[in-house]
Amino acid sequence: MLTKLHAGGKFDSKIYKVAGGLHGVGISVVNALSEWLEVEVRRDGRCYFQRYERGKPVCKLVSETLPIPTETGTKIRFKPDAEIFQSTDFDFGTIASRLRELAFLNRGVTLQIFEEKSGRGETFRYDGGIVAFLEFLNEGKTPLHKPIYFRKEKDEVIVEVGIQYTTAYEENILTFANNIRTEGGTHLIGFKSALTRIINDYGKKSGMLKRLTLSGDDVREGLTAVVSVLLREPQFEGQTKTRLGNSEVKGIVESIVWENLSEFFEEHPEDAARIIEKAIKAARAREAARRARELVRGREASLDLLPGKLADCIERGERAELFIVEGESAGGSAKQARDKNFQAILPIRGKILNVEKARLDKILKNAEIRALITALGTGIKNEFSKEKLRYNKVIIMSDADVDGAHIRTLLLTFFYRYMPDLVKDGHVYIAMPPLYAVRKGNKTLYAYSEEEYQRILEALGDGGGVRVQRYKGLGEMNPEQLWETTMNPETRFLKRVTLRDAEEADMIFSVLMGEDVEPRRKFIQEHAKEVRNLDI
Repeated sequence: MLTKLHAGGKFDSKIYKVAGGLHGVGISVVNALSEWLEVEVRRDGRCYFQRYERGKPVCKLVSETLPIPTETGTKIRFKPDAEIFQSTDFDFGTIASRLRELAFLNRGVTLQIFEEKSGRGETFRYDGGIVAFLEFLNEGKTPLHKPIYFRKEKDEVIVEVGIQYTTAYEENILTFANNIRTEGGTHLIGFKSALTRIINDYGKKSGMLKRLTLSGDDVREGLTAVVSVLLREPQFEGQTKTRLGNSEVKGIVESIVWENLSEFFEEHPEDAARIIEKAIKAARAREAARRARELVRGREASLDLLPGKLADCIERGERAELFIVEGESAGGSAKQARDKNFQAILPIRGKILNVEKARLDKILKNAEIRALITALGTGIKNEFSKEKLRYNKVIIMSDADVDGAHIRTLLLTFFYRYMPDLVKDGHVYIAMPPLYAVRKGNKTLYAYSEEEYQRILEALGDGGGVRVQRYKGLGEMNPEQLWETTMNPETRFLKRVTLRDAEEADMIFSVLMGEDVEPRRKFIQEHAKEVRNLDI
């Protein structure tokens, strides 16, 4: 099992009822790519041990009697081979996110992670299972009803589903097959089909829907759902297992969701009415958005379609950059400072609309957002096309103060909700303008943090003649200073926006930008001491 391919326990249905493995290569590959690996198995009153180096055993199987005969379990320790991997560091957040997910999916199971180097550790246990998962995903949102949950088995396939609608406008459906996170497949198709059908049927039977037929997008507005299936012989598309391919699962999931959701609607007519009313509003907004979208539909923007305030650049491709600049004054300085060959400038006036609290039709009527969508050229949501992106880097450049931070958050919320691939693929950056300019004689040094500012002061000494300028806004810099500190690729600092944990990011955006005030107050109280630069 540890040295040969296709030798895992998944090939014997007596050992595992269900498994996520496909070909029996996982642990064999880990062993082959490790400098060393040690395995210890405790069972049947004995402890078995073996060590491998670069995939080959370096000792015979050791077997000893256990002091406590009832002990059971397996421990595997390994060290990635530095001759193969450029970095052998593990990411705490990635592993913790996966363990949290597994703890939600397997109620009552305790999973722990501990990092010796930093001393960080977390324990995950959720006796509420998928219902607790929904509560985690919907933190900061206002639910329309209590979670709907059911777990049923049909034709040896176990289907577990959690559903909750909120007053938000985004849908968030997470799907799993044998505890493996999937990006869709037959289980998702079956779930969506049943959901659309039952809401339309119940709506017409109750008289809420007369001539109107709701689309899938309408019935999923504000929906948070977790769909988990357990089956004996999963068929995934590719070794990365992103989509489930078992054709029989579609009908099984569709049937179970139909039966159980129908029963819920019959027993909870008030909740059903709230869900259908929300879908009706979504349908009306969809039609309004369709008309508004014609103004900003993603396509290769020609010069006459680009927003008038955009100062475009000459080049396209990897060097091309778009600076989204707060305010006309800073935009003017940036236009003078830039290298027009590869740097474009789009000034935005004030704070853009908070898209977390608005439907798409209202969002598309906002002039600043329309200008942004048109400048990027990609379209949004289902119409997003990365191939049409006009700039490789999209750089948010705002003042180093509270308002600037708020504008950054509003823009990031828009990108995360309506152009998530822009963030996932690493195209979004935050410019880092300096906080201070420290001058002594003909020498000028820039400080990008309070700590760096103190170090510069200490380095210049107490001889006098030190002049300090605190930059409250980009408009306070002349074009030469803005180029030197913030825009010149040779001397500037940029922060790339990454997306490590989609569920946590979704929750944080909902908390910070959503309608519910209490979770936001709680978040601020818990994280207030983590603030690096407080601008009062």
